[in-house]
Amino acid sequence: MRRRFQKGTLIIRGKKPTRCGVYREDVLQPNGTFKRIQRCVVLGPVSSLSERAAWKLFQPYLDLVNAEAKSQPKSGMTLEQFVKEWRSSVAVNLKGSTTRAAESHLRAHIIPKLGSLPLTEINTKMVQSFVAYLAIGGRSKKTVENVLLTLSSILRVAKSWDYACGGFTLADITMPREGVKKEQRCFTDEEVGKITAAATEPFRTILSVTSVLGLRIGEVLALRVSDLDFARKIIRVRQSVDAATRNVQAVKSNASSADVPIPSQLADRPRKHLQAHDGKTDLLFINRRGRPFSANKLREKVLHPLLERLGIPRGGFHSMRHGATSALLADGATPAVVQKQLRHSDPRITLGIYGHVVGNQQHDAVENRSARIAKFAA
Repeated sequence: MRRRFQKGTLIIRGKKPTRCGVYREDVLQPNGTFKRIQRCVVLGPVSSLSERAAWKLFQPYLDLVNAEAKSQPKSGMTLEQFVKEWRSSVAVNLKGSTTRAAESHLRAHIIPKLGSLPLTEINTKMVQSFVAYLAIGGRSKKTVENVLLTLSSILRVAKSWDYACGGFTLADITMPREGVKKEQRCFTDEEVGKITAAATEPFRTILSVTSVLGLRIGEVLALRVSDLDFARKIIRVRQSVDAATRNVQAVKSNASSADVPIPSQLADRPRKHLQAHDGKTDLLFINRRGRPFSANKLREKVLHPLLERLGIPRGGFHSMRHGATSALLADGATPAVVQKQLRHSDPRITLGIYGHVVGNQQHDAVENRSARIAKFAA
């Protein structure tokens, strides 16, 4: 709330006419916001106090309130103090992976650098200095963006709870330059074929579904028997296993919840796997204790040893997803089709990650142009 310069007003009230001065004062509340309160000062009876004399008596009150208005409003609430409230009321309702990422940003970057500042002091200039600090430390542009998104989300909550609070928009922040992007590890069709051929069940089926359909490993491990529809040749993706807790939860986003087609050749694997299913749980893949598999343990104890034995460069389960996407784009699938298969919420995500893929149509285009130029040059 903007604190205004007070000119005040003289009024006459009461059965015995009395001159009074009226003004408004901004009073700091316990939550750091200001509440505007009307004040009335009794100056003296009209019979013995002229208007000019009344203004003279009233002026010290106006001078005092205007002197306070010139000073910057302060809030006793620091960012670190507010984060404690945010943790108890907001973070508990977020997905586990979202909370872990936010806590990592808070612990490593936000609290050490900004935690002691009042909420009102966290403005665009301060955040720009924070970005420079992160960039000097060698953090990538993506890391800086993720840290700022966490900070921005927390400040939005503070504002919605009526705390006096600064703020910023990403559009007003000059971000660090993007470095040379590291190429995503993508398993080729040949590598996937060798891996699945050498794997034992149920890992072979898990790998096949992951690599062919491009599902996230957490989504594959959370598949239920009821998610398989062999008649319609689809798999329903509705939930995911949290990598840290192994709890079954909702998928990453609304776009991630979708049906994906399953080719006939691939459908044979889960169909055979179901023949050995004990029926005690609806989950398609479970360990010997009847719990969902741990993606981290599967990668460490099964996938990586298998790759080492086959002489294939190391990669994780997400490399299977990258490989599926790259293959679709290289085969000429449109970005819209690939986006739908990967269930990205925005096609720009698909193109941003996989824009390096050179498809057959692109190869054909440059080959044709090269041939035409060579013809005229002959």
